[in-house]
Amino acid sequence: MTTDDERNKRFRTALSHLAPNRRILDIGTGQDLLWAREGVQAGARHAVAIEVIEDAFHKAAANLSAFDPQDRITLLHGQSTNLQFAPRADVCVAEIIGSLAGAEGAAAVLTDARSRLLAPGGLVVPHRAETLAAAACLSDLLPEQPVAFAEASLPYLRSIFDWHGTPFDVRLRVENPSIGALLSEGVPVEVLDFNGDLRTEQRRTTRLVITRPGRVDGVLTWLNLWCLPDEEPLDALHMKTNWATIYLPLFDSPRPVAPGDVLELTFAAALSDDGVHPDYQLSAALHTPKGEGHHGSLESPHHGGPFRAHWIYRSLFPTS
Repeated sequence: MTTDDERNKRFRTALSHLAPNRRILDIGTGQDLLWAREGVQAGARHAVAIEVIEDAFHKAAANLSAFDPQDRITLLHGQSTNLQFAPRADVCVAEIIGSLAGAEGAAAVLTDARSRLLAPGGLVVPHRAETLAAAACLSDLLPEQPVAFAEASLPYLRSIFDWHGTPFDVRLRVENPSIGALLSEGVPVEVLDFNGDLRTEQRRTTRLVITRPGRVDGVLTWLNLWCLPDEEPLDALHMKTNWATIYLPLFDSPRPVAPGDVLELTFAAALSDDGVHPDYQLSAALHTPKGEGHHGSLESPHHGGPFRAHWIYRSLFPTS
C-alpha cells in the first residue's frame, strides 16, 4: 500500500489538516510506521502506533530506531481493542479499509477506538467509506479472457486454504474489469461513516436499474473512500489503486436483461464469531416488465463457509 499514490495523497492531505499540535493514533501501522511518521512530520505532538502482526511489529521497532526524534512515536504490539494508553488521542488514522469497505473489521475496530482511545471530539481518518455495487456478468467483465485464477495468485490461494484447513469459496478479485460491461449504475450497499453514525452491522436494500441489454449473474463491487468530508472520493473502479474490484455471484446461470429491468439487491453485514470482521449475506430478485422473476443469494463469511456453492466456483474448482 505504500506505493498507492491515490490513497496516500488523500491520507497525507487529511493529516496535514488534522495532525498539527495534536496527538494521533495509527492503528495497523505496519512495518514502516507510515501514518505515525507522516503525522509527526505534519506537526503532531505525539503518535501512538499499534501493530498486531508480530513480524511487522518487530520490523517497525527496528525502523523506529532510525526515526528522529524517536520519542515522538510510541509503538505498541497487539490488537487496538485490547490495548489502552493515556492520554487519549485527538486523531485516529487507520488503514484497515477493505475492498469491501468493512471487510477488515474497520467498523468494530473504530467504534471501539472512538469510545476508548480517542478524546471527546476526536476525529477519524478516513472520514467515510462506501461499497458500491452494479449489476454485471462475470464473463463479460473479462472480454476475450478465460474466467480463471491468475497463475500468480495460486500460491497465495493455496496458503489461504492451508491456513484455514479446507477450501472455501473465496471472494473473487477482478483485475481491470471492463467498465462498459456494467449493466447498471453503481449504488452504495455498505456505508461506514467513521465520524458519524458508525454501525458494526447493517442491512440495505437497493434497486439496480438495468440500463442496457445484456446478461446478469452477479454484482461487481468497489470502494469509494473520503479522507476529508468535502474532497473528491477515491474511486477504486475508475482510479489506479491497490483496492480491488470484487465480483459476487448471485444466480446459478446468467439471466438475460433489458433496459428497465430491476435487480433488487439486499446487502447485509453482521459481525462474525470473532466479533470484529463481518460476514456478508446477499440476496437478489430480478424483476422484468413482463412479471418474470429470478432469485439468487450468496453467503460470504469472513472465514470458512461453503465450497463450490455457485456455478462459478464449480467451474473454478472442478472435481476432476
